[in-house]
Amino acid sequence: MERAVIVSSNPEITQKTEALLTAEGFGKIAAASSGNEARRLVSGETEPDLVVINTPLSDEFGQELAEMIAENTAAGIILICSGDIADEIAYSVSDHGINVVSRPVDREEMVRTVRLVTYARSRMMGMKKETPEVLSRIEEMRLINRAKSALMKYLKFTEPQAHRYIAKQAMNNRQTRREVAEKIISQYEK
Repeated sequence: MERAVIVSSNPEITQKTEALLTAEGFGKIAAASSGNEARRLVSGETEPDLVVINTPLSDEFGQELAEMIAENTAAGIILICSGDIADEIAYSVSDHGINVVSRPVDREEMVRTVRLVTYARSRMMGMKKETPEVLSRIEEMRLINRAKSALMKYLKFTEPQAHRYIAKQAMNNRQTRREVAEKIISQYEK
């Protein structure tokens, strides 16, 4: 169930945005009317999936809040501001991955933006999960290459011989190639 936070000092905008997000499948929606209240909500136990900020807020404009949320969470962020400053704000927050929508916002545009931000966030979260696996594989390849180098240096193996030796040791000893490589490295690189 997706979680959203709506930050707006205008109760009517909050109500319309909440209805839109509910229709888009967001189950837990919290509302805040100020930047300080939003900071407390966002830094709570559960990180939101989406934050919609309707500027200006009662205690600040809202751009600083959006940037803080972007730096400290993986939430998708939509910043709604007046049309005359939207391009300027969009330019200044583009490095943070914040989506800026100019007022007045029609329902279709907001739905498209919510879907875009949600899809982009889920794709980013998928990549975030893949990154440790990729880094682990790279580290494993480095260890195996170090072990091959040690075998080539100290036992005068060719590269294919060293590769076959590591693979055969792994199979015979029911170990991973990584474990065999670590053993070789500890034996020859002291």
